[in-house]
Amino acid sequence: PDNSKARDTQRGACCPVAAIVLGSHRSPPRVAIMPSFDIVSEVNQVEVRNALDQTNKEVSTRFDFKGSDARVEHAEKTLTIYADDDFKLKQVTDILTGKLTKRTVDIRSLKYGDIEKVSGNKVKQAITVRTGVEQELSKKIVRILKDSKLKVQASIQGDAVRVSGAKRDDLQAAIALVKKAITDYPLQYENFRD
Repeated sequence: PDNSKARDTQRGACCPVAAIVLGSHRSPPRVAIMPSFDIVSEVNQVEVRNALDQTNKEVSTRFDFKGSDARVEHAEKTLTIYADDDFKLKQVTDILTGKLTKRTVDIRSLKYGDIEKVSGNKVKQAITVRTGVEQELSKKIVRILKDSKLKVQASIQGDAVRVSGAKRDDLQAAIALVKKAITDYPLQYENFRD
C-alpha cells in the first residue's frame, strides 16, 4: 500500500494532467457573480434609414406635394425635414413618424428641434435620433432604484445603466419599477446574466 501512494505522488509531480486526475491539484476558489442586466436605449439605424427612404418615396409620388421641394435627409443621428411651408412640414413629419412606427422604431427617441426659415417661405426642422441613456436620465434611474429600498445596486456604465442584485426576483422588480417610473424615453433591458 505504501508503494502505490509513492507512485501516485511521483506521477503527480512529473505530469500535471495526472495530478489533476488524481485530485492533488486544487482549482482556485470560484467568485460568485451576482445576477445583473443593463438598461440601454438603442435605435435600429437600418430601420430609420428604411423609414426615411419610404417617406421620401411617398412624398415624391403624392399629388399634394407635386412641384414641392419637401424631403427628409439623414446625417449620422440627425434627420432634417425640408418643406415649402409649415403645413407641408407637418404633413412630412406625420408621414415620417407613421413609417417609423410601422418599422418598430420608438418615436419617443426623436427629439424635435426648432423650425427654421431657409429662404422665402421654405422651412426646415432638425430631428435628433437619441440613442443611449443620457446622463441626467441615468442619474434619475440610479436615484429611483436607491430610493426604492430594493436590494439592487445600479451603476452608470457610459450610456447604459447596469443593475445587479443577489436575487433574480429583485432584478425583475427593478425592471418593473423603472418601466413604471420612466415613460417618456424608450428603454430596453438587455444582457440579463445569472
